[in-house]
Amino acid sequence: MSSQVSPFPRGTVIGMLLVGALAFVALLWFLGNNTGGSGNNGGAHVGGHGLNGYAGIARMLEAEDLDVVRQRNRRTLETTPGLLILTPPAEADGKDIAKVVEARRYVGPTIVVTPKWMAVGVSGKKAKRGWVQVFGTSAPQWEGFADNVTVEIGTEKSAPAGGWRVGGRRGPLPDDRQVETGSGRGLVPIVNAGNGKVLAAWLDDDGYYPALNQFAGIDPGYGGDDEGLYPVVLVFEPDLLDNWGLADKATALMARDLILATADNRSQPFAFDMTFNGFGASRNLLTLAFEPPFLAATLCLLLAALAVMWRAFHRFGPALQSGPEIVNGKAALVANAAGLIRRAGRVHLVAAPYANAARERLAFALGLPRGQSAEQTEQLIDAAQDRRGLQGPRFSAAAAHLRAARKPHDLTRRAAVVHQIEKDLT
Repeated sequence: MSSQVSPFPRGTVIGMLLVGALAFVALLWFLGNNTGGSGNNGGAHVGGHGLNGYAGIARMLEAEDLDVVRQRNRRTLETTPGLLILTPPAEADGKDIAKVVEARRYVGPTIVVTPKWMAVGVSGKKAKRGWVQVFGTSAPQWEGFADNVTVEIGTEKSAPAGGWRVGGRRGPLPDDRQVETGSGRGLVPIVNAGNGKVLAAWLDDDGYYPALNQFAGIDPGYGGDDEGLYPVVLVFEPDLLDNWGLADKATALMARDLILATADNRSQPFAFDMTFNGFGASRNLLTLAFEPPFLAATLCLLLAALAVMWRAFHRFGPALQSGPEIVNGKAALVANAAGLIRRAGRVHLVAAPYANAARERLAFALGLPRGQSAEQTEQLIDAAQDRRGLQGPRFSAAAAHLRAARKPHDLTRRAAVVHQIEKDLT
């Protein structure tokens, strides 16, 4: 064993291992939840601070101490209670949107905002991060979701829409010509344009939504009798909720009241989805390791690692120093030669040379006459054993027995007999 002392105290090493393990677990969590920043990339979502983003309405709700959640996990959209606001892009899959909306009908209310503006990021010394410049419009083609609803967008040459109005409230729109409206069966208008077209509506079903009735200024008793069903509100004109529209105070207050009327509950979360905009958590092998049913195996591996670490710090004495790869000396030479012979499977070939070498050593030690044959020399050695009264096998018989050995075990045992005879005579 070595008497060297470790350059680091035991507590320091344990601290380094714990910090490394915690950093690894934190990395897995951040990868699984995609918490890589605010998402202010100029997109039309809650992380966007440009004209087409929805960061403003989220900040308004947070200013009222409401629980605002920026949802990045697609798997929890269908089960999380409270209001969910979806802002999918124009190229989103309508079937995926429909799946989330239908799964939430008895979980919580849902607002779906249709996109309109096509925008690019602004680059310049005075431009801030997330600023965009709009250059056109594009209506969504969400096949599989609300297929009975038609969405239309006006052009620069369209007649002015006349802003928005709901009940006795009115307000302007950022662009009063390129206004996005919806039409179709099964819609209950909430916010209309000045020309009467629908800017926001909820799906007419068996649910009873008194808060929305009051906000829209319609008959308070309108609706069905399914009190467990939650509303689905379609906001066709995104400027009612986006940052560009909220630049007007009346529009901002109307947007706030529309969201609160849809939620009809200030105590539950107000979740803004970011997964349809490319900020969802991706399933990978790292994150799956911390999800059932793989979580049990991961915990077992962690406990095994802790046990190994514990044993390593409580072993007896310091670590053994390894010797040199090539050892000097006769003993190393003999050991290497023996190992080579054994690996080659030729151990039986050393039996006769060993017996002959033992005979020659005994002949020299006993002073036997030279020039004798091998048989004569071995007989003289046998005679020497008899004169000294040594018990056991005679040398000639032991040597012949050794030469006949083929298996390593037999050869070792018979060579030991020859060696004992040589030791007794010398």
